Amino acid sequence: MEKRTLGRTGLSIAPLVFGGNVFGWTADEKTSFQLLDAFLDAGFNAIDTADVYSSWVPGNSGGESERIIGKWLNQSGRSRDEVVIVTKVGSDLGSGRKGLSEKWILQAVEDSLSRLQTDHIDVYLSHWPDAETPYEETLGAYDKLLQQGKVRHVGASNLNAEQLRAALDVSANKKLPRYDVLQPEYNLYDRASFDGPLRNLCVAEEIGVISYFGLAKGFLSGKYRSHRDLEGSARGGGIGKYLDGRGMRILGALDEVAADTGNTQAEIALAWIMARRGVTAPIASATSLTQLESLMKSASIYLSDEACQLLNEASE
Repeated sequence: MEKRTLGRTGLSIAPLVFGGNVFGWTADEKTSFQLLDAFLDAGFNAIDTADVYSSWVPGNSGGESERIIGKWLNQSGRSRDEVVIVTKVGSDLGSGRKGLSEKWILQAVEDSLSRLQTDHIDVYLSHWPDAETPYEETLGAYDKLLQQGKVRHVGASNLNAEQLRAALDVSANKKLPRYDVLQPEYNLYDRASFDGPLRNLCVAEEIGVISYFGLAKGFLSGKYRSHRDLEGSARGGGIGKYLDGRGMRILGALDEVAADTGNTQAEIALAWIMARRGVTAPIASATSLTQLESLMKSASIYLSDEACQLLNEASE
């Protein structure tokens, strides 16, 4: 499996990251273990999660995904060095447990380490911007964790170009760690927030990019083409916005490329992201081995210039 360097971190990851948001939600513990084993057996090595996953499920409080990953890591017999674990802090877990203050980060990292059953986190991300906490305080907390070895690298999710630039400036001016990884939303439909200034900044600063919602919550799999198709889907509520003229044009282009290559729409959609300038790897989730086997094929797909142009034009 060809690996890609994640920005300046020195970490090498396969061009597809497993999205652990499904663990403890649409994938139970047994299924999650099977998926993780199959993922690593195929040569992939990076797993993305967050302390808040999957708090939205009735009866859950957050941390379920990290706990499953930690239990799998402990029972699988795999070396810790085989796995690159990315997790996040900052989402609202209730009872004031939110944001990017030093006090909360230093507590939250201990909770994540305990659930993950590891002594270090490879990449620790600020999940959302926190207007109430200065970058200097957040980066100062990360500096302590880096010096202690509890975190190897830091980054951020959901920052725009102005926010990322401001954080980088604070790092340089105050001699604090910088965000070396960015996790933006990016797919054939949701392009506007990353394409342009944010991508250019990441390229110029050599920031690794692992994008989320690579399949637009499942829309780009091609199985949702009308509101009727959303009935009974756990993700149906978030897909309706894609069922417009532009969404249908994108599906049409995916259908055409899929027919030409013999791959599925989802495989093509992920391969398109992998081919985009500035992207290290997209994140994708699976809830069955069949789904996972399909998604992993995307890493070996070569898209012709004609195919890329067709997809670009349909999604502009």
